[in-house]
Amino acid sequence: QVQLVESGGGLVQAGGSLRLSCAASGRTFSRYVMGWFRQTPGSEREFVAAITWNGGATYYEESVKGRFTITRDNAKNTVHLQMNSLKFEDTAVYYCAASRQRGGWDTSLGYDYWGQGTQVTVSS
Repeated sequence: QVQLVESGGGLVQAGGSLRLSCAASGRTFSRYVMGWFRQTPGSEREFVAAITWNGGATYYEESVKGRFTITRDNAKNTVHLQMNSLKFEDTAVYYCAASRQRGGWDTSLGYDYWGQGTQVTVSS
């Protein structure tokens, strides 16, 4: 089992940047595909980005391509989401997630463990 703790959320003006971090417990972090999701009130959790075990492949939701970058450091059990050129519509609670599954990483069902979330608010 793994526990995930997000940090780095906050309030930023449109066009600005934030870097989210997710710290994972345990010694098997490198065995998990890691993902970021976001959710607004009344909406389903939405896929944002994912990164495979050794960082060899990354996946992004279409609206964040070219603006967000997901990275991981297996030595430090951390995954990051660098968010640039933020837009008002990026406002949401952002969740870190870990997957032991073989696929489905662009859906919430593809993940086994979740953090508690961190709020990102972009002012227009």
